[in-house]
Amino acid sequence: MTNPNTTQGWAHRPFTLARVDAYVLRWPVKRPVQTSFGTMFDRPALLVRVEDGDGAVGWGEVWCNFPGCGAEHRARLLETVVAPLIIGQAHASAEAAFAHMSERTAVLAIQSGEPGPIAQVIAGIDLALWDMLSRRAGMPLWQFLGGASGTISVYASGINPDRPEDTVLAKHAEGYRAFKLKVGFGDERDLANVKAVQARLPQGNKLMLDANQAWDLEGALRMAGHLSAYAPMWLEEPLRADRPAAEWTHLAERTDIPLAAGENLIGAAAFETMINSRALNIVQPDLAKWGGISGCLPVIDRIHEAGLCYCPHFLGAGVGQLASAHVLAAKGRTGGMLEIDSNENPLRVALSPALDVIVDGRANLGNAAGLGVQPDIALLRDLCGARP
Repeated sequence: MTNPNTTQGWAHRPFTLARVDAYVLRWPVKRPVQTSFGTMFDRPALLVRVEDGDGAVGWGEVWCNFPGCGAEHRARLLETVVAPLIIGQAHASAEAAFAHMSERTAVLAIQSGEPGPIAQVIAGIDLALWDMLSRRAGMPLWQFLGGASGTISVYASGINPDRPEDTVLAKHAEGYRAFKLKVGFGDERDLANVKAVQARLPQGNKLMLDANQAWDLEGALRMAGHLSAYAPMWLEEPLRADRPAAEWTHLAERTDIPLAAGENLIGAAAFETMINSRALNIVQPDLAKWGGISGCLPVIDRIHEAGLCYCPHFLGAGVGQLASAHVLAAKGRTGGMLEIDSNENPLRVALSPALDVIVDGRANLGNAAGLGVQPDIALLRDLCGARP
């Protein structure tokens, strides 16, 4: 395998893209995925394929879970707005391409009122660039990024409020040792679910809670007071992501539950504000929602510098899942875990085979170049066409 010491040279080897393609996929679910703010009735995926002038290829993924038309909308943004900015342009590195896309769309994002979707498209392209560059170097992405091992800790997330204890036990049998339960469905239901899960949780396993921005400050203070007795490892997004940092700090000062957030922050400045607030113990950038790898690497460095825990957020198909896994393997530290959705999603399973085997809460990404997966769009479309 290529010497890791050559990574910097490969990472900054210029490239010129010849193609950027978007592929929208939807798998019709058997069981809708519930959150406090909405329900997913299918599992969408927006995959990105880039190809340089020498024929090197890379794959990325754009976050597109909401709204229901989000995947198609972002695909059009990619095809008509962002891809034309970089096709045929020489770039010294993935970071340079990311900066170019971000700068050229900054005013448009404000004018159109779409900073999120545009950032998500840029993030997906950036993931594809890093996959392409690491494939070109003949290294797994985790090594290309300077990591020493492809083994990571994982946890099962997206656990719905309908008999969550059954899901926890099923995922435990698959090798998981940490579990994140969704709350925000009403105080009584939330507390009954947490109690039921805690009663069935095998000894030594971890429980986290995710409110998906369900509460105002008063509600978060009230629920944190009730939930403290169950000693969850963290409470995720108890407040809306756009609430002032002072509210987050106020909550953090009045609960002994560590707070987690980050998936809905856009831009390095927003992360800097939350890191400096000292309200969070766990910071969760989502590589497919903002920043890709180029934007998030400096943020991850700041998370570690501040003595906080980096746990990547992700809930989508397998390409973004693998990208999150490789970045965690390269840049994670003690306590960092990869989120893997517990709900059925063949687009995740088919595109992240390295995560099929979980042993005592850990997975190994292997040594295949890049992300280690080569999507077959025709097969994936056939998969999505098979009604459950």
